[in-house]
Amino acid sequence: MDSELDGQVAVVTGSGRGFGRAIAEGLAAAGAAVVVTSRTQPEIDAVVASINEGGGQAVGVLADVTNLADVQGLRAAAEDKFGPVTLAVHNAGVPWPFGPTWLVDPDRWWRAQQVHVLGAMHVINTFVPGMVDRHHGRVVVISSAGGTRVAPYLSGYGVAKNTQIRLMEFLGHEGHTAGGVAAFAVHPGDELTGISDETMNDPDAQRWLPWFVEHLHSKEGEDSAPGFQACADLVVKLGTGRYDRLSGQYLTPTDDLDAKPDSVFEAPSLA
Repeated sequence: MDSELDGQVAVVTGSGRGFGRAIAEGLAAAGAAVVVTSRTQPEIDAVVASINEGGGQAVGVLADVTNLADVQGLRAAAEDKFGPVTLAVHNAGVPWPFGPTWLVDPDRWWRAQQVHVLGAMHVINTFVPGMVDRHHGRVVVISSAGGTRVAPYLSGYGVAKNTQIRLMEFLGHEGHTAGGVAAFAVHPGDELTGISDETMNDPDAQRWLPWFVEHLHSKEGEDSAPGFQACADLVVKLGTGRYDRLSGQYLTPTDDLDAKPDSVFEAPSLA
């Protein structure tokens, strides 16, 4: 076990599989105590067992990030078992709906915003007040390159991811002003995950995004471990506090963090 994050307590939403699992296991390997959470109990149990059997510290809690009481339960479980949360990672996400913006189900489109954006707000509302009081803490939202460009027929996902990136800019500025709280939006990488499976098997994705479905199928059989590890390594680096000067920024696993310029937080303006 590493010791970079000794004494830290992390919560990782959507950590039952894919990038979330890799992040949870990476944080634990670096010494953090981790609360593993998703909406699927068997996945939670598997990740907790993996961490604890490997010499780390983890506890699992079933939770839906769109339910504020569930997220508050994560804080209670963390504090009861390990102490105050110092690193909150919001990774839970969905890929749908797929199709022209005027045809997709508005309720399902809004549900995507709830998972990605309301979920992030619940994490912020639950964990950041304590971080501000202690002048110490970090929030990482796993966003996507899909939030930096327009990909037709993916408005639900793209709008949500773009909002996440902007939300971390706001939190980065406000956390800097409050002192001691940093925030980051992270693109995790391009690996097959459970979300990829949902996309490949979705009739609407097959109809409206055949090129993307084909791209995902082309990656089947590839070793995803290096990509998962690169994402986890980036979150560990951010968790150490060495890169708090980049607070508010959108980062990727291929970025040279040492070469990136510091964030500049300008004074508020009504112009």
